[in-house]
Amino acid sequence: MRWPYVTPGIPDDWFERLPGIPLSKREVRLLMISALRLQPDSVVWDIGAGTGTIPVETGLLCPQGKIIAVERDEDVAALIRRNCDRFEVSNVEVIEGSAPECLQDLPHRPQRVCIEGGRPIKDILKVVWQHLTPQGRIVATASSLENLYAISEGFAELQLRNIEVVQSSINRLEKRGIYQTFAAVNPIFILSGEKLD
Repeated sequence: MRWPYVTPGIPDDWFERLPGIPLSKREVRLLMISALRLQPDSVVWDIGAGTGTIPVETGLLCPQGKIIAVERDEDVAALIRRNCDRFEVSNVEVIEGSAPECLQDLPHRPQRVCIEGGRPIKDILKVVWQHLTPQGRIVATASSLENLYAISEGFAELQLRNIEVVQSSINRLEKRGIYQTFAAVNPIFILSGEKLD
C-alpha cells in the first residue's frame, strides 16, 4: 500500500493497529507535523512512537532525511516496522528502549523531535535538549493538565523560544444507525518551541 500524495493525512484505518496502543488521529497528526516544520533532509526523533503514524508520515515527507522512532515495547516496535513496510517507508529506524535512558546513544543528532506522551517528560526534554541541533524544534503533546503543566515548565526551564501552544478541537462526521452525527476526537494540547543557539 502506497500513499500516493505529497501531503500528509493518511487515514487512520490504513494503519495496522494493536489493541490498547495509541494512534495519533489524522487531524492531530496534521497539526503536529505542521509544528515540526520539516525539510526534505530533516533528522527527526519520535519518542513514544506508538503505532508509528508520525514516523511513517515524516518518513514520506523527508525522503532524504532520517527518522528515529523510539518505543519501549517490543511488540509495538514490531508494529511500527510493519506500518513502515506497509507504506514502503525505508528511512525509519526503530529503536527499542525507554526514554530518557536510551536517548543518550541514539544515532543522528536531531533537528526535530516529537514527544508523544511520555514520562518523565521533563527528564526526556533535558536529554533531548543536549542533542538537539541549533535552530532545532521540539513538538510535544499532552492529553492531561498535569502533562501540559510539566511540558510547559520544562520548556520554560530550557528557555525554548517561539513557543506555541494549540489545543485541538476536532469533530468527525459518523454514521449511527440511519443518522449522521458529529463525534468529538479527544482534545490534545500540542506544544512547540525552538532552540535558537
